[in-house]
Amino acid sequence: MISLSDREDTVKLIDEAISSGAGKAKACLEIGICIRTYNRWLCNGSVNADGRPNARRPIPHNKLSEMERQEVLSIANSETYKSLPPSQIVPALADEGRYVASESTFYRILGEEDQQHHRGRSEKPESKPPSTHQASEPNQVWCWDITWLPGPAKGIYFYLYLIIDLYSRKVVGWEVYETESSENASELVKKASARENISSDHALILHADNGSPMKGSSLQATLHHLKISRSFSRPRVSNDNAFVESFFRTCKYRPNYPYKGFTDIESAQSWVLHFVTWYNEVHKHSGIKFVTPAQRHNGMAPEICEKRRLVYEAAKQRHPERWVGRVRDWILPTHVWLNPERNTANLEQAA
Repeated sequence: MISLSDREDTVKLIDEAISSGAGKAKACLEIGICIRTYNRWLCNGSVNADGRPNARRPIPHNKLSEMERQEVLSIANSETYKSLPPSQIVPALADEGRYVASESTFYRILGEEDQQHHRGRSEKPESKPPSTHQASEPNQVWCWDITWLPGPAKGIYFYLYLIIDLYSRKVVGWEVYETESSENASELVKKASARENISSDHALILHADNGSPMKGSSLQATLHHLKISRSFSRPRVSNDNAFVESFFRTCKYRPNYPYKGFTDIESAQSWVLHFVTWYNEVHKHSGIKFVTPAQRHNGMAPEICEKRRLVYEAAKQRHPERWVGRVRDWILPTHVWLNPERNTANLEQAA
């Protein structure tokens, strides 16, 4: 609310403009108020305080009583009418020989109670948080997905099935098939588990999107047999499987990626083999202090990072004038989160 002194200053400016030849309406518009406000401020010839906030407003004589208001809510939430809008409730009541309130009154009361759009079958849906997992060593959480690879002609595709380890970012399993199916996914999981020596007593979580190959009976049976726990992203939310999506972007933005299409499935398999080998063995991953996924997976990363720290410390001792503060942080993260809860992420950053 504008104070009395500010109001006096505003009126003074408008009066000066009027005395200089400006129109009252134009002067008010230029200062940012309407002429009705100016006239109200100058009531009785002098600038007065705004009494509207303290004004007594009589209760409308036609206002519904509290009992009538509760009757409206009771009817709208009854078994008969809880799934109907007021536009249908009021005529239905009239057919029963009853009139409680108008449609607009029903709408207004339901809106005030936040029930206008969520009653009966249209109850407000629950907002489910994404699946949250933590990995402190390799082969605790795997993430997998399928992406399309362009084929020899428009509309023809091959399908890259891929499993990546959350902790190390290493590709632990991949295959290229001509179709999407739960059977192909099952074979992929079997081969990856055998390659990584996953035993039946090993606690492993496999996270995926909600596609039909991810939920098919063949894959479910394989996961049950291997005692691998399942985890799924929220429907239509690709960010819940961000590590795999990031890998696919790296894959498809490589300079030698054949974006015009692979000639056949053999050429697609050959290209993916070379790419995965480069990614695991050569590519220095920014998310794991620029060591390779294979080094992180095999436990070599801490030693490599410690050597880098010693190199930096020696360089600082040779030329301390070139350094401000401490040397670069080469400490590897001990835990990797998939879709961390907000409070958990804040605690990790604070630590």
